[in-house]
Amino acid sequence: MHTPSPRFLLNTPEIELWPASVLRARGNRDARALARATQVLRRKRDGAYLAAVLPEGVLGLLPGWQRVRGIDDALDLLDAGVVPGRQDIAPTLSLSQVETRLDALGLDADAYAARTGLALVAEPAWLSLAGEDRYRRPLWLEAATARAWHRLRAAAAREGIVLEAVSGYRSHAYQLGIFERKRARGLSLDAILAVNAAPGYSEHHAGSALDISTPGEPAAEDSFERTPAFDWLTRHACEHGFTMSYPRDNSHGIVYEPWHWRYQPAG
Repeated sequence: MHTPSPRFLLNTPEIELWPASVLRARGNRDARALARATQVLRRKRDGAYLAAVLPEGVLGLLPGWQRVRGIDDALDLLDAGVVPGRQDIAPTLSLSQVETRLDALGLDADAYAARTGLALVAEPAWLSLAGEDRYRRPLWLEAATARAWHRLRAAAAREGIVLEAVSGYRSHAYQLGIFERKRARGLSLDAILAVNAAPGYSEHHAGSALDISTPGEPAAEDSFERTPAFDWLTRHACEHGFTMSYPRDNSHGIVYEPWHWRYQPAG
């Protein structure tokens, strides 16, 4: 079993393999395990810590962890000893599971794609650690996007502008959870789709999009457009490969999001 670089999150459809050093313990037992672990198997659906990878083997952190859906894929990936290189382009995961989830939501994927012009977005097989977001959570991005984000922030800082990441990569399961929580509050599917891309259709799934803010500014609010940070982004983000995905009256029918920027290298 290889020791992975702490810079990467390894991905399977149901479970992520996190470097233990960036996770926070959720109890005394977790703390003892994480202090010695190289990686932690973390369930996407709810963020549960399933098992820790220790020098002597895998230690379960959740009762019944060996029967959790997708555990075999995660253990196979662990045994393969994948250690991505900094310049590697990650392959993508299958879209079959998200298509099943869309059916469960009662969402006609073909009709949704035709109406919005959005395409299903696959998750990368691994992501790079790009520092922390404003909430001091690990910020995961596709490798080239992570490098571009650092260049963008540094360029802004040289002109006295502070950019903060609010969020980066989100899994299909995370996006599904947003929908399920809003449905539980009584919102209709149409109301949710007016402000959230359907699971599988968010640019965040690819790890190439960030929600950006600046100190003192609330996250994901239109007021961001009145900040010096937004003014700087509108003038300079394109020089670093970033564009705002959802301007006013965009063709996808998604509400105006001045905070949402996607990295797409030229060529």
